[in-house]
Amino acid sequence: MVEKISWFGHASVRIKSERIIYIDPWKIKGSEKADLILITHSHYDHLSPGDVKTLQKKETIILATPDCVSQLAGDVRAVKPGDRLTVLGIEVEVVPSYNLKKAFHPKGNNWVGYVVIVEGNRIYYPGDTDFIPEMKNIRADIIILPVGGTYTMDAREAAEAVNTMKHKVAVPIHYGDIVGSLKDAQIFKELAEIPVEIIPVVPS
Repeated sequence: MVEKISWFGHASVRIKSERIIYIDPWKIKGSEKADLILITHSHYDHLSPGDVKTLQKKETIILATPDCVSQLAGDVRAVKPGDRLTVLGIEVEVVPSYNLKKAFHPKGNNWVGYVVIVEGNRIYYPGDTDFIPEMKNIRADIIILPVGGTYTMDAREAAEAVNTMKHKVAVPIHYGDIVGSLKDAQIFKELAEIPVEIIPVVPS
């Protein structure tokens, strides 16, 4: 299933199956149109109205936190932690995402991560978060998680998270642009007790 996940750098991901899903698209050029777009929060490197518009078609559905909705057009649906819905036949669970001891992503903002079920696989995208208590109760097969530090968990905290949750495989992101480097992904892979796939950035 990991082979159906593409990384466009930083936190921008595409999951390609019967439907094409983008999460936090940013700096994407010449890519396939989206069936579903998921936005985790309103920071510019996660909510990019220009990128969303580039990927949209008439039928595209967008799920986003309420603070993002006014900046987007089309079929935009507000979500909050705890929501569960089925969109275009895809089951989506909306989960909390926040920092514990940093001010960048306060819990009170109700920003989110997502679990999407694709071809029977539960794919967890935590968003910009630390290793928060709620993560221990989230079931997933694949986790796509930040490792770059500063604004999110760093490589060691990310390894602690996956070693606690025991997913089948992990894909590190949120490094190499703004924060972090390939070294962070490599440290994470060394410390993780589950398989880690370091995937290359899709060329622009």
